[in-house]
Amino acid sequence: MSKEDKVVLERVYLVPLSDVYETCRLKRAARAVRELRAFILRHMKGEGVVIDPQVNEFIWSRGREKPPRYVKVKAKKYDDGRVEVSLAE
Repeated sequence: MSKEDKVVLERVYLVPLSDVYETCRLKRAARAVRELRAFILRHMKGEGVVIDPQVNEFIWSRGREKPPRYVKVKAKKYDDGRVEVSLAE
């Protein structure tokens, strides 16, 4: 992130990840990360999504078989189209 980038839009989302449980047990956490990325792209209309490592660790915290059903995140869209996702405090 350079100094001239400015935040255009900032929102807090409660992202549902319950559809992830319809897949194979061993692929659930990886699919949850993909679902989060797709949700943010769909709702923020950005060009690229950067997921904070803390969000990734939260999703993988209970292992790959039992990701959380929901995750509350803060999404910031910058003027170049990039969207950064972090955990909501």
